[in-house]
Amino acid sequence: MRGFYIGRYQPFHDGHRHMVEEIAAEVDELVLGIGSAGDSHTTRNPFTAGERVMMVTKAVEELDATTYVVPIEDLDRNSVWVSHVQSMTPRFDVAYSNNPLVVRLFEEAGVEVRQSPMFRRDVLEGTELRERMIRGRDWADLVPDAVVDVIREVDGVERIRRIAETDSLGDEPSDQ
Repeated sequence: MRGFYIGRYQPFHDGHRHMVEEIAAEVDELVLGIGSAGDSHTTRNPFTAGERVMMVTKAVEELDATTYVVPIEDLDRNSVWVSHVQSMTPRFDVAYSNNPLVVRLFEEAGVEVRQSPMFRRDVLEGTELRERMIRGRDWADLVPDAVVDVIREVDGVERIRRIAETDSLGDEPSDQ
């Protein structure tokens, strides 16, 4: 059986890792969708799709389940979102999500959806991790080591700090 789990993974953290481990125990293969793949270089979405593919691929490589990491660009029409996802990924039998809208969309499309409890959601949340990076607080112990390596390789902490400075001033990047 093949499962599907989507996230923005900005960045991929230990909560995602825990969820992936839980799902991998139930399926033979796992498709991990990189949501909002076209978004990057903002405080909400600082990392590119390629950087997130690296994070996720390296963080899950020792799992027993075969995994496929697939970038999925946003589609601003919820009524056709599931078919868009299905067109971008290998076929899957069950979707995993705790997002109420995502659950509803998959259910309306006739896809089985399974939910699982969040893991340490008080600190394992992308907004919290990005804020820690911006403020110079500890964040590396909340993500897999492979993700720390990728973020350091792309100088991600410096990027998000610079972006946050620009955002706080209300400046928009120039088109130059």
